[in-house]
Amino acid sequence: MTDLSALLARAVRHHADRTAVRQGATRLTYAQLDDLTGRLAALLRTKGLRAGDRVAVAMPNVAQFPVVYYGALRAGGVVVPMNPLLKSGEMEFVLRDCGARLLVTSPSCSEEAEAAAVLAGAECLIADPATFAASLCTVPPLAGTPDAAANDTAVILYTSGTTGTPKGAELTHRNLVSNALTTARTLLRAGPDDVLFGGLPLFHAFGQTCALNTAVAAGAGLSLLPRFDAGEALATLRHDEVTVFLGVPTMYGALLRHGIERELPRLRLAVSGGASLPVELLHAVERELGVTVLEGYGLSETSPVACFNPPDRPRRPGSIGLPVRGVELRLVADDGSVVGHGEVGELAIRGENVMKGYWNRPDATADAFRDGWFLSGDLARVDEHGYYYVVDRKKDLVIRGGYNVYPREIEEVLYAHPDVAEAAVVGVPDPARGEEVAAVVVLRAGARVTADELRDYVRQRVAAYKYPRIVRCVDALPKGATGKILKREIAAGPLMAPPV
Repeated sequence: MTDLSALLARAVRHHADRTAVRQGATRLTYAQLDDLTGRLAALLRTKGLRAGDRVAVAMPNVAQFPVVYYGALRAGGVVVPMNPLLKSGEMEFVLRDCGARLLVTSPSCSEEAEAAAVLAGAECLIADPATFAASLCTVPPLAGTPDAAANDTAVILYTSGTTGTPKGAELTHRNLVSNALTTARTLLRAGPDDVLFGGLPLFHAFGQTCALNTAVAAGAGLSLLPRFDAGEALATLRHDEVTVFLGVPTMYGALLRHGIERELPRLRLAVSGGASLPVELLHAVERELGVTVLEGYGLSETSPVACFNPPDRPRRPGSIGLPVRGVELRLVADDGSVVGHGEVGELAIRGENVMKGYWNRPDATADAFRDGWFLSGDLARVDEHGYYYVVDRKKDLVIRGGYNVYPREIEEVLYAHPDVAEAAVVGVPDPARGEEVAAVVVLRAGARVTADELRDYVRQRVAAYKYPRIVRCVDALPKGATGKILKREIAAGPLMAPPV
């Protein structure tokens, strides 16, 4: 199987009457999803879409997203998912950069999307939930699937642009099919009786592969939540009898703060990714949810799963696990040499999941690879059993007076304090030492610990050069669309000024 849309064709052959998508009261069986995607594919063809043309999608996690996603693929298009919260100028950049002629959006974000389409000279289609399915029923469905080659681009995922303008990672049909099948069969061990939680944004690699494509690959159900809220998420878990929860650390923290009041008898597994899950938080989640939490690792450029704690091997809290099937990992120094066990190096990745490159960015593509290995930008170590541990982002490393300080190590100490709900450690400029270690903390409700007390708490547990001289307590930390803490905004904020 080389074509990503063939996952849906196979699912409908074996599971036509099973529920594929749930969103509130909306239900779509695999047969209905197949029919609607065929009709949308036909509609796109009437609008002149040709094989390889880009179709941008700006939608929250609604039932229309899978229809548009697989419909565009069935028409031979390349899907370009966008964050529906982007402003028109940001959407315009993506539309122009990828050359999309069509943008499909939802009423909730249609104002910005339509403005972006006008600016970029693209056509904008609004998939109104009230009329979308009925309007498609006027179009005869396009039969079959496109004759896509394994190395043809299926999806372009734009990175967050933390180091400049966003870059579009070109993911091939082979990349995405391989990653979805591996996730379904060997990582989640998902089957038709499973229901996967779809609270991660589907425009992001984690939600798209591990929730949407994995559910389809397994013939399982996908329970969508348009916007993550801890109370609504727990209600969805109970009502839809979710069996696999997929989330990022901040989602798990939100669930704990909300309080898990009832049993979830169908829930059998929880998965964490997107950022490092503090060990204390992992143990707390397992106690409250009553299931094992398995942590994995990946990036947009790797489809995304590269590493995972396998369900049939001993789990190691704090580890991102072992390389998944079809993927190789190694750790390299700045000069490209391979580092040994226990040493810290940059995580390099090679395998079926790695992108073909950045769209129209040959220089950026060349910078991202060395001798055929993709350089992740993450610092890690590997133990004697082959398990990998992310130490930190290479760009997040704090060099204080010539000493390396890894923010994650300090964050783990802060999370162990009973009054700390969330923590982020960054480096800020310091004239004497180059950089100073700074920590921003969100406290649990009712906590009375002071910033000075937290500073002393860390100082007693780490070497003198590591503890944060600057500690700030805030109401909330800035987060991206997936719930990942945005350290670049923290480091640039006025809170990070050293005390006078």
